[in-house]
Amino acid sequence: MIVVYIDGLAEPTNPGIGSYGYVIYHDGIKVKEDGKFIGEYVSNNMAEYSALCEALKTLLEMGLQHEPVTVRSDSKLLVNQMLGKWRIREGLYVEKYKEAVKLVAKFPKINFEWIPREQNKEADSLSRKAYMEYQKQK
Repeated sequence: MIVVYIDGLAEPTNPGIGSYGYVIYHDGIKVKEDGKFIGEYVSNNMAEYSALCEALKTLLEMGLQHEPVTVRSDSKLLVNQMLGKWRIREGLYVEKYKEAVKLVAKFPKINFEWIPREQNKEADSLSRKAYMEYQKQK
């Protein structure tokens, strides 16, 4: 079983400087983590969807798309949209949402769960680290 924790942020305002982080566990063992700067005019939702897309691309590269996958996020919007409970409206994240839908279609056993921010500390830390590294380079 694969569990993926994702997080995105936009600082110091929304939209703002965007970054994401994700952590992938396979059978309880951490197999991959990453965090990256996205851009300077990014919404928090675009950052969340960027984390999802990059994590799913990584799973595809690892050949793990046929394993059961649970994606955990503290974004109610992302989780509820990916579960089909909330409609997509408009915003900076629409293109990333469409990309995510195409990627999710490649995973026959994928589920999404909302978790409180306190349970998403690793992915949050990676997104914040990427943001801070970008700030140092400016």
